[in-house]
Amino acid sequence: MMEYLVTMTTHVPAGTPDEAVADVRAREAAHTRELAAQGHILRLWRPPLAPGEWRTLGLFAAADGDELQRVLASMPLRVWRTDEVTPLGPHPNDPGAPRDRAAGDRPSGTESLTVFTVVFPDGTPRELVEQATRGEAHSAHEFGAQGHLIRLWALQSEDSAWRALGLWRAEDEAQLTRMLDSLPLDPWMTVQTTPLTPHPSDPAVNTSSITR
Repeated sequence: MMEYLVTMTTHVPAGTPDEAVADVRAREAAHTRELAAQGHILRLWRPPLAPGEWRTLGLFAAADGDELQRVLASMPLRVWRTDEVTPLGPHPNDPGAPRDRAAGDRPSGTESLTVFTVVFPDGTPRELVEQATRGEAHSAHEFGAQGHLIRLWALQSEDSAWRALGLWRAEDEAQLTRMLDSLPLDPWMTVQTTPLTPHPSDPAVNTSSITR
């Protein structure tokens, strides 16, 4: 199965009755639970939102892009929604889902997504690149063992840059910044961070709330 990050933006047409919106939201929540049980929806989050904005980030799994599109098309909110799909590739430093970690053993805090872009200037010694790369793998392993680095994926790049998407958990922004600054690739890396808030239909949360 391949994994995908999907940005889902919903625009309800003006004049749509509240009852119709409530009905679609309820059906969306029920179908989301079905897709999660089938292994297609792995996680859901809310990114920072502007007033009146309706947007969700989702981690999906599918055999390929065609199956993903069928899954997205089956969701009731798709009638009002546009989806932006980002394919995620395997990363050698991905700690994987910490299924053996009890909930009480996980560090407290909130989750964030980070996009890493690493560019080595021309002429950077190969030995320095290899040393930093080995150090990065060690740091990823350590942060994964601590429960701070939850997942790591490779992103497609059209140039020579290395790009990766990371899912992190930290007490606050300051702790996350300290961890990111400590990474061996930091001197060559730019980071784009998206703070996440819980989504009521996130499969990782035991809730029957409806989605939005």
